[in-house]
Amino acid sequence: MKLNALYVDFNSYFASVEQQLVPELRGKPVGVLAVMAETTCCIAASYEAKAFGVRTGTIVSDARKMCPGIIFVEARPPVYVQYHHQLVEMVESCAHVEKVLSIDEMVCKLTGSQQLPENALKLAAKIKQAIAANAGDYIKCSIGIAPNTFLAKVASNMQKPDGCVLIEPHELPQRLYALKLRDLNGIGKQMEARLNRYKITTVEQLYAANRQQLQTAWGSVEGERMYDKLRGIEPHYVKNARSSLGHSHVLPPEQRNEAGVRAVLHRLLQKACMRMRSYDLLTSRISVKIKFRNMPSWLMESALSPTDNTLQLIHALEQFLQHYPETRHEPYAVGVSFSGLLTADEAARDLFQVTPLENVQKLNKAIDTLNLKFGKNTIYFGGAHEALKDAPMRIAFNHIPDLVVEGDEADDSS
Repeated sequence: MKLNALYVDFNSYFASVEQQLVPELRGKPVGVLAVMAETTCCIAASYEAKAFGVRTGTIVSDARKMCPGIIFVEARPPVYVQYHHQLVEMVESCAHVEKVLSIDEMVCKLTGSQQLPENALKLAAKIKQAIAANAGDYIKCSIGIAPNTFLAKVASNMQKPDGCVLIEPHELPQRLYALKLRDLNGIGKQMEARLNRYKITTVEQLYAANRQQLQTAWGSVEGERMYDKLRGIEPHYVKNARSSLGHSHVLPPEQRNEAGVRAVLHRLLQKACMRMRSYDLLTSRISVKIKFRNMPSWLMESALSPTDNTLQLIHALEQFLQHYPETRHEPYAVGVSFSGLLTADEAARDLFQVTPLENVQKLNKAIDTLNLKFGKNTIYFGGAHEALKDAPMRIAFNHIPDLVVEGDEADDSS
């Protein structure tokens, strides 16, 4: 086993960019806000603010109590994105960037002589020097070097800010035993509690568990991947071959009006969301099409942060429908399509994207579970109420429906 990954994680990125650009903020506690309001929360905090306990997610009023001298600034996303591209180029000038994982994280693949510990450390120092020379002294990064991306990420978190940690193959697994379960990427509060229920309370116990035990604990293939990750193996991810999915429907005569179009589109969207979640996919683009008699079709589409959340996609649909064409021509067919489909592993985190709340994820899962068990219209969002009998299952040339997920046999009894 060799050193294969060098992970670059920029420290307190948004706050650091602000301190670099605004000298008056340097050395002072800074909180970055999406909007300037007392009821919002920090989306980033400088290390001076973190010393007082202020973190991402800390409410402004609480942050003021924790750190009376804190300075709040409004976020400037375009600036952070511009800096991001420049930083990628700086790292690329030293080593090839294998993958950009978020606006402040990227991983480089080590090859040849770079895999020697002394050369990997020299490369890390070179990257830090390039950043200091070209981006400024206040843009710091922590670098982790390890046999795979996961362990390199773990290493980058072991010394912050401005650290550099190398985990050599021969140090595994003992080097990890001093860490807590929550120190491992992918193990949050809920996953830790779940592991505890399976009598896994330490990293040593996690490492000792076999593949089947971890698969059971995670309830998915992710447990087996964790088994490999802890051993320095880069897990295999099957790339999603599906590029789009959607549903269309020719409207019955009674639905050939604006109200009918809205209801059927809601019905199609909710069906597509359930189907998409059954594939464990996220969409990054939504489009809506309406066909009219004797006039061109009306089409709207929009990019969005990768999601499988029905409520978020309903919001996008409603935004489209605000622009419903003013026409007397009769609508006769509608369609909803999701494209740019990604797995959660493929999706890079978007700037300021909020991780779906646990209760939202539970809501979607509960709706899918109940509809699978008791019939497709057991629970639905109200926009589809007037179209529950519309859009039954269809078989297209490029898609064979899953009878469990897409079947409508139970609809007539609902």
